[in-house]
Amino acid sequence: MSQIVVVGAGQAGGQVTASLRQLKCEQDILLFGEENHLPYQRPLLSKQYLAGEQEQSRVYLRAEKFYQQHNIDLRIGQSINKIDTDNNQVFTSSGETIDYENLVLATGSRPRRLNIPGSDLQGIHYLRSLDDVNAIKPEIIAGQKLVIIGGGYIGLEVASVAVEAGMEVTVVEMEDRILKRVTTEEMSAFYHQLHSQRGVNILLNTGIQGFNGQGKVSQALCGEQSLDADLVIIGVGIIPNTELAAAAGIECDNGIVTDDHCRTSVANIYAAGDCSNHPNPLLGRRLRLESVPNAMDQAKVVAANIMGQDKTYAAVPWFWSDQYEHKLQMVGFSSDGDRQIIRGNKDEKKFSVIHLQGNRLVAVDAVNAAKDFMAGRQLYGKNFDLDKLGDTQFEVKDCVLDAE
Repeated sequence: MSQIVVVGAGQAGGQVTASLRQLKCEQDILLFGEENHLPYQRPLLSKQYLAGEQEQSRVYLRAEKFYQQHNIDLRIGQSINKIDTDNNQVFTSSGETIDYENLVLATGSRPRRLNIPGSDLQGIHYLRSLDDVNAIKPEIIAGQKLVIIGGGYIGLEVASVAVEAGMEVTVVEMEDRILKRVTTEEMSAFYHQLHSQRGVNILLNTGIQGFNGQGKVSQALCGEQSLDADLVIIGVGIIPNTELAAAAGIECDNGIVTDDHCRTSVANIYAAGDCSNHPNPLLGRRLRLESVPNAMDQAKVVAANIMGQDKTYAAVPWFWSDQYEHKLQMVGFSSDGDRQIIRGNKDEKKFSVIHLQGNRLVAVDAVNAAKDFMAGRQLYGKNFDLDKLGDTQFEVKDCVLDAE
């Protein structure tokens, strides 16, 4: 039987199936998801959903009837245990053997877990899935103490929700600044001050050695100090899910290795989303991205190529983070720049940092400055008049030197 099997019912996998039907694909499509939920949006989990601002039904990417109406065989609560690339078959957790013509691996990623004394106590959570958040939400209780391990986006988004709910929040970060992996010293300092002003206690250069508690966590042990904790949330990075691919002989290296068409090293097998290590011609290097735009864009490329088109993936990476009432939006990677220009006023919490390599724009970090963010997406790689760029009386688009 000629059919397409998609492994992973996250944003990438869900988008692949939708895009295939939009492109008039008439083959049978099977979508496998290990979780017992319809495909859903992860970014809302640590923000609006955790805060109780969104109902669970609003987190789903599409209603159940969408899959029924478009003849997509959605197998939630089922996983693929093995791929036989010689015979174009997959083997399911329920013992079924399924033939495929094309296979899409959208296996995503999982939280990096701590294996330290007490790490299996109740009250210690990771935040990656809908079930994770459903377990955490009842423990967000005013007056209780929350310790967050990791000062990245997830940790800080959770901190903003929890402190506004009345919790006493401490963030433990082993690096010398929060957000060190993803942004500049200036932006780290801005968010450190923002959280401190809201009452979050941030401990830098601090590791976590273990946890104490009788069945349930009561303390986080950080060197010579111990922190009282009613609840602990750990956010120390994620690991791409490559085991299924690697076991099938598909090339993996910090993700499932693909070409610019999202094809893996094995014919008729594609990969998209967090699990994909792909080339980006705009950046001139390979990378693995943990972002919704990347997952959605790659999914559309996969669907187009399955349908016989010749489509390459070449997109400028972009990201966002909601903390309190402030929106951080980012284009590109600030580490690619050798100089920066600040537009706006940090004290007013409405500004952007334009990162340049010479005169060429390579990244924008914008706080409550959506126009500068959008300009960065549209004008990535252009050369700019630096004197005008630093003057907010000029729009970013009016500062381009090589405008067509």
